[in-house]
Amino acid sequence: MSHFDRAPDMDCSGSNTNDYTSYQDCPNKVPLNGMQYTTDMDAESQNFLTDHQLGKKKFEAEYSPGSASFGMSVFNLGNAIMGSGILGLAYAMANTGIAMFVILLVAVAIFSLYSVHLLLKTANEGGSLVYEQLGYKAFGIPGKLAASCSITMQNFGAMASYLYIVKYELPIVIKAFLDSNDNSWYTNGDYLVLIVTVAIILPLSLLKNLGYLGYTSGFSLLCMVFFLIVVIYKKFQIPCPLPENFINITVNVSQPQVNTTDEECCKPKYFVFNSQTVYAVPILTFAFVCHPAILPMYEELKDRSRRKMQSVANVSFLGMFVMYLLAALFGYLTFNEAVEPELLHTYSKVYSFDVVLLIVRLAVLIAVTLTVPVVLFPIRTSVNHLLGASKDFSWPRHICITVALLVCVNILVIFVPTIRDIFGFIGASAAAMLIFILPSAFYIKLVKKESMKSMQKIGATLFLIMGFMVMTGSMALIIADWIHNAGSSDEHADGH
Repeated sequence: MSHFDRAPDMDCSGSNTNDYTSYQDCPNKVPLNGMQYTTDMDAESQNFLTDHQLGKKKFEAEYSPGSASFGMSVFNLGNAIMGSGILGLAYAMANTGIAMFVILLVAVAIFSLYSVHLLLKTANEGGSLVYEQLGYKAFGIPGKLAASCSITMQNFGAMASYLYIVKYELPIVIKAFLDSNDNSWYTNGDYLVLIVTVAIILPLSLLKNLGYLGYTSGFSLLCMVFFLIVVIYKKFQIPCPLPENFINITVNVSQPQVNTTDEECCKPKYFVFNSQTVYAVPILTFAFVCHPAILPMYEELKDRSRRKMQSVANVSFLGMFVMYLLAALFGYLTFNEAVEPELLHTYSKVYSFDVVLLIVRLAVLIAVTLTVPVVLFPIRTSVNHLLGASKDFSWPRHICITVALLVCVNILVIFVPTIRDIFGFIGASAAAMLIFILPSAFYIKLVKKESMKSMQKIGATLFLIMGFMVMTGSMALIIADWIHNAGSSDEHADGH
C-alpha cells in the first residue's frame, strides 16, 4: 500500500538495459506491507505511471540526476515499508511476550538495514539499479527468475492480505450502518470479497494507466497513522478486566474471550512460547520487507551517495520501528492473549458500534481496495513476460491474466482460514528471500574487489546462511502447525 513518484529506472552505470529493464516498488506491509512494481518495457507498462524513452544503446553509460530531497526520500521509504503487516504485530507479541518481541523486532530491523547496506554496495559494484537485473548479472536467468518470483510472491501476498482486510472489516461496517447483527448473505465476508472484486477492483485493474496511485499511497500511510493513534487511545478506554456493565460491550461466545473477570489474564507476559510463536519472525519480515524499492529510490535521491541513502534508510526504519512497537504494545496490552491475527478486527469483540473505529475501518477499507489493482499490475506484467507474450498490447490477454489472478487470490482469501497464514507463509518465503538471501548472494557474487576471506564477505556469507535457516526453519514449523491444526479438534481450527 505504498508508492513514490519517480523517473524511469535507467541503468546509470552501463548495464545491459536492452536485456532487461524494470520498475520496482515495495508492498505494505496494510502491510498494508509494501508493494513492488516490476514492469518490463512493453506496450502496457509504458502507460503505467510515467512516460520514458526506449532509445538507449547497449552498454551506454548515462547518469540520471535525482530530484528527491532527503526528507521526501525518508517519507517515501517509510511509505514503502508501512503496510498491512502492522495489523498482525500485536498477535505476534501475544505469542512471544513483550521482551521476546522487542528482541525479535530489533533484530529484524537491524538485519533489514544490513541488507540495505549490502544491496546498495552491490548496486554500485554490479552496475545496475534494478533488483532483477542484479540477479541476472550475478546468476544469469536463474538469478533473474529468483528475484522476479520473490517480488511477485510478495506482491501476491500483499494483495491477499488486503482482501483479507475487506473480508474481515466490511461485514462489521455494514452491520454498523444497518444497526443489526443479522448474519445475512450481505454480511458474509466471502460474498463481500467477491462483490468488491467484481464491482470495484476488476474494473480498476483493467485500466492501462493507474494515475490515481500517487493519491492512494499517501492516504494509506495516513490511515495507518490514524489507526495507531486509535489503538493507543483505546488502550486507555477499554479496561481489563472488563466490568459487566461496561457500555457498548458485546462478547461473541464463539471467539476467544476478552477478559471480563480474570485479573490474572490482564498481566502482560514477557516471554511466551506456544504453537503460534513460529509466526512471529515471518510476520516481522513481512512487515519490514521493502528492498526492491531501495534501488529506484536511490536513483531518485538528490546528490545521491551510498552513505546518504543508507542514512535515509536508517531514519525511515527507525520511524517504522517506533510505529510498529507502539501498535504491537498497545494492541497487546488492550486484549492480551485474546488479540486476533488482524488487530482491528479484535475490537469487534468489545464494541458493537464505535464511531472512531468505524471511521478507521472505512478509511482502511477504501485504501486497501484502491491499492489491490496497484499491486496486481506488476504481477500481471511478470506473468505476461513469463508466458513469452509479445510486446504488442493485447486486450484479450490483458483481461484473461487479470481475471485469472483475481480468481486465484479470491480463492486463497476464501479458503485459507486466517490472515495469519498469509503473513506467515509469505514472510517465511518471499520476504526472507528479499531481505536475507538475495542481497547477500548478489553481494558475494558481484562485489569482486573483496576476497572471500574479508570481514565483509564473511559477514555476507553468514547472513546468507542465516537467511536459509530462517526460511527453512520457519516454513517447516509453519507447515507442521498447519498439519497439527488440520488434525486437531475444532477448538484449534481457527489457529488459536
